[in-house]
Amino acid sequence: MRSYQIQDIKDFMKKLLIGETFDTFLLSEASITTYASFHIDGAFHPEYLSSAEAELLAAEQAGYTLWRRVRPFFFDLTKGKNTPLGFRIVFRLAPHNVEQLISQSGVSTRAEDVDGLFLNIHFDGTALSCVSGTSLRVFSLDKSLEHAWDEMLERFFHREGIAQTQA
Repeated sequence: MRSYQIQDIKDFMKKLLIGETFDTFLLSEASITTYASFHIDGAFHPEYLSSAEAELLAAEQAGYTLWRRVRPFFFDLTKGKNTPLGFRIVFRLAPHNVEQLISQSGVSTRAEDVDGLFLNIHFDGTALSCVSGTSLRVFSLDKSLEHAWDEMLERFFHREGIAQTQA
């Protein structure tokens, strides 16, 4: 687990809400406080869609919706002349990307033992931070997956031009 302080909040928000930078992440949950508080549960509800659509999306998304599907709604909640009082977004890495990370990093953790690799984004009205997180379905003292996830996030921040410092 690592904590990152975002240096350029305006640029990060542009990438988060307007650009496609985070679109491949799954949304676990989000909340925002503006003139009221709003909570978004990222759980995927296949019964809302046709069976063909639901089958396709369920296989692709492992029970959660992609950020790109929710991003326009979250953006609408941030519009206006006032800055949100705060928000929190919890992203999780898609299962196929978890498998790819395990394969590329050579860690011994099995993909089916990973409950989630998370990126928690928190804005308190003035500062914005990101915290990585790892959840396993089994007990392990091995931190190699956690370290691989942190390294992957750092490469992601660098590739996307997200200025940050470790907090």
